[in-house]
Amino acid sequence: MKQMEPCPATVGKRSPEMTSRGLVITLIAALLVVTSGAWLLDSNSAPPIPSSVKADEVIVHKYDRNLLLIKSGKPLKQYTVALGWNPRGPKTREGDGRTPEGRYRIDWRNAKSGFHRALHISYPNKRDRQKARKLGVSPGGAIMIHGIKNGAGWLGSFHRFYDWTNGCIAVSDKEIEEIWRVVPNGTPIIIHP
Repeated sequence: MKQMEPCPATVGKRSPEMTSRGLVITLIAALLVVTSGAWLLDSNSAPPIPSSVKADEVIVHKYDRNLLLIKSGKPLKQYTVALGWNPRGPKTREGDGRTPEGRYRIDWRNAKSGFHRALHISYPNKRDRQKARKLGVSPGGAIMIHGIKNGAGWLGSFHRFYDWTNGCIAVSDKEIEEIWRVVPNGTPIIIHP
């Protein structure tokens, strides 16, 4: 059977439908690249918070994967975070991979953590311990806001592609440096679902 040769008049030319479809696909691809690129940028690409300013509250929205530093009821800065590997619902027991939900405080810090800097969250509170006791389990603890595992800081914002902690709230190393500086011990933290 003889193969059909393309018509010489159409070689190298595109139909108007193909051109429009190609343009739409190109625009969609460009939009995806731009929006994903913005998502990957560290929050430190925004102006740094002046060293004299201290946050008076931290708010985390688990669903939106963001952490807000608040001063006098107004946002200072927002960071995109990674959470525990099983992020839905409140933490109920040790090892469940969930990030707690509720009202806590930043009660101490660890400059020599296995992760780049760590601010401890006062989980479990009295309510969390009571729930765990009813279930006959340990509530767990050691919930922190921290950077990347030591030695892996080169990951930067790419760590946010999935929830990877055991229940902590993770930011990039650059971001934890700023958070460490502006969030004093005793600062309230509210973690929303």
